[in-house]
Amino acid sequence: MSNWLELYDNMGDYLAPSMAKDHPNIPIVKEEGCYYYGVDGKTYLDFTSGIAVANTGHRHPKVVQSIKDAADQLVHGPSGVIMYDSILKLAKNLGDVLPGNLDCFFFANSGTEAIEGALKLAKFVTQRPYVVSFTGCFHGRSLGALGVTTSKSKYRKFLQPSHLSYQIPYADVKGCPEGLNPEVYCVEQLEKDFKRLFNHQVTPEEVACVILEPVLGEGGYIIPPKAWVKKIREICDQHGILLIFDEVQTGFGRTGEWFAAQYFDVTPDIMAIAKGIASGLPLSATVASKELMQQWPLGMHGTTFGGNPIACSVALTTLEILHEENLIDNSKVVGAYATERLKELQSKYSIISDVRSVGLMIGIEISNLETGEPDGQAVMKILDFALEEGVLFYLCGNVGEVIRMIPPLTITKEQIDDGLEMLEKAIIRFMKENHIVK
Repeated sequence: MSNWLELYDNMGDYLAPSMAKDHPNIPIVKEEGCYYYGVDGKTYLDFTSGIAVANTGHRHPKVVQSIKDAADQLVHGPSGVIMYDSILKLAKNLGDVLPGNLDCFFFANSGTEAIEGALKLAKFVTQRPYVVSFTGCFHGRSLGALGVTTSKSKYRKFLQPSHLSYQIPYADVKGCPEGLNPEVYCVEQLEKDFKRLFNHQVTPEEVACVILEPVLGEGGYIIPPKAWVKKIREICDQHGILLIFDEVQTGFGRTGEWFAAQYFDVTPDIMAIAKGIASGLPLSATVASKELMQQWPLGMHGTTFGGNPIACSVALTTLEILHEENLIDNSKVVGAYATERLKELQSKYSIISDVRSVGLMIGIEISNLETGEPDGQAVMKILDFALEEGVLFYLCGNVGEVIRMIPPLTITKEQIDDGLEMLEKAIIRFMKENHIVK
């Protein structure tokens, strides 16, 4: 253990800052269910799910057994050179829970890879050069994905991609003038933005695809009106543009539905899925209809590790757990309960400027009372205080102003109560130390 801690203290000597400097880097020896267990002997309630990955909880017994059983048969593919039943069964079973005709898959390892595949598929099939994305969305940090990632400018610093893309604003629900219907307002703004784009920058006939996060993730947990998402589908259909949903974070029950597409009742042409797919093992997929995918010939994309047989076996087990334990319904029910509790906290503590949620994808926005501006520094202090109490949250938003609450879908109301009680203590401590009156 002493050698472990010595390595931990000197991690900057071995790991790049982008791996060693994130928040909060708790030294952990074990995970189980909704909890992490620290080197310090402390138990931490996890409201991050490994950043929306452990939807079935950490080390679910069936997941652990699935890993062991799969490793007794195969450790590596690669698919195409050999073929194995887990990848084929997974493709068939995923097709049963995905919306519409999305039933053909290219498996990869990460969300960013799934995005790369989606963009390549759209461009190849349409033979069009341009992509339209939305300001504030996060789609990954590889050079291709960076071309459509605009949640923070620092991600593109000195790396401005050559990817041919245009951005228009994401739905601005909070910016809706008082007295106007936010849904109508957002749709009208969207139509104006597309008209301006097509009139001044690029013709629709040149646009291969429109890509968006149906719920803004890293950019601040913004939930657009359903009519806004439906209007995007309508505009794409009007101009023969393919619609891509980035469901890397919203998939597998996170929003109270299998996928956000079902919450919005909009089926995209292409979807990128990852994170919750395999309960912590690296796996992702670019998904489309058979008709669309068959236009993407052999050699136009490839992978060595994608669709790993152990990861695919665990993904099958993950689907079973989500079904058997009714975790999609639990996300909806417990998510509504958590939101109700948070709204109560908002009424008590004025620094909480907004609570936004769909299922167990919850954002708690913190603002500076003097300036009214989003307050990322306050969030960091509150997160640190909450961690001292024993609960782990993460952050999001352009300046880190949103406390991101994404617990495992196995979470109970009692655990929600425990975690929010600790969060409240952290908020009270922050307000006292900064002489803020409720």
